[in-house]
Amino acid sequence: MQNIVELAATKKLRLSSEEKEILSERKQVLENSFAILGEINTDNVEPLVSVLQEKNVLREDVTAKMISREELLKNAPEQYDGYFQVPKTLD
Repeated sequence: MQNIVELAATKKLRLSSEEKEILSERKQVLENSFAILGEINTDNVEPLVSVLQEKNVLREDVTAKMISREELLKNAPEQYDGYFQVPKTLD
């Protein structure tokens, strides 16, 4: 119960004594559930990344014709040192 009171105080929650009791009981149920899980022997069990058997399908890397920097910048209203120049947005 003390943890519930401390948590409520740090989060500036106003809990009635009935709410504190309910939260304390739920906290105890969670702690008991995790204690039971902690007793399970998992020594020879390989960890799962996902429960799904599907694998990510990626496309092949294919090279494509790239546009040169000069061609990209030829229609730029303003450029500086090979880059687009835009108005200053921060002081």
